[in-house]
Amino acid sequence: MSLSLLPVPAIFLYSIVVAAILIYLPYLLVAFARVQVGYDLSAPRAMFDKLPPYAQRATWAHENSFEGFMVFAAAALMAYVTGVSSTEAVTAAIAFNIARLLYSIFYITNIPLLRSLMFGIASFSSGTLFYLSLMQIK
Repeated sequence: MSLSLLPVPAIFLYSIVVAAILIYLPYLLVAFARVQVGYDLSAPRAMFDKLPPYAQRATWAHENSFEGFMVFAAAALMAYVTGVSSTEAVTAAIAFNIARLLYSIFYITNIPLLRSLMFGIASFSSGTLFYLSLMQIK
């Protein structure tokens, strides 16, 4: 009996979608801060130094999310293609998204130790998916 409401392959695909959405959550704070300081359409990147510290950290969280997403998407797609269906793989896919959400929160709120821990958990989750995929094709 499966405890999952979705088939494992669907969990991998939905996890990729969620991870893509998580890239842009920190940017909502950046957009809010840009409006607060007076958005400059002619030079939006030049506004960075005018942003409050939380918005600068949100910018960095947003940019780092692209890097983490690329690795995770490749790992989740490998698991999908190779037919990985273990509880560990599902846990890794879900843990990645939870860790990346918390990563952004801890980055924006300036809690570096917890931010780094979430980065490690997310990286380990991607690595787990790569490993399980490679073991599936032996």
